[in-house]
Amino acid sequence: MMGLDESVARRGLTLREIIDADKVDIRAGDMVLLHTGFATKILEWNGKPDASRIQAMYPYLDAADDGILQWIIDSQLSALIADNYAVEERPGKPAPGHHGALLPLHEHCLFKLGIHLGELWHLTPLAEWLRARGRYRFLLTAPPLRLPGAVGSPVTPVATV
Repeated sequence: MMGLDESVARRGLTLREIIDADKVDIRAGDMVLLHTGFATKILEWNGKPDASRIQAMYPYLDAADDGILQWIIDSQLSALIADNYAVEERPGKPAPGHHGALLPLHEHCLFKLGIHLGELWHLTPLAEWLRARGRYRFLLTAPPLRLPGAVGSPVTPVATV
């Protein structure tokens, strides 16, 4: 698990710099979790989030960055999971005449590579436990609900540390 908290976002670190700073070794088949602190902040607002603060702190991966898309291919990860609204930036209304995916990272991962995406996971307790022990690896199971014919499902993740 990597920490992409608000202070990291303010410093403008890249995903690669965070991976290197946290000394994370991503191996083929890993489920990669990105802890941003976003879900925790939403919970702290107790059901009354401030839209301007959400927009200001909203961390995401930039699907327009070919380096991110190539990193996803090269790392051979099996899932990309984050504690924010969407792993990638949610675009506004498409420009007139736009042709192509509205969520290119979703298209890249889900449809082209078969990589699962997880969003709005509450990762802070796990991230804090791991960081306090200098760890980033653990066993993660996340079985989906059985919804035949569905395109998405909530999961019941369990981290074994």
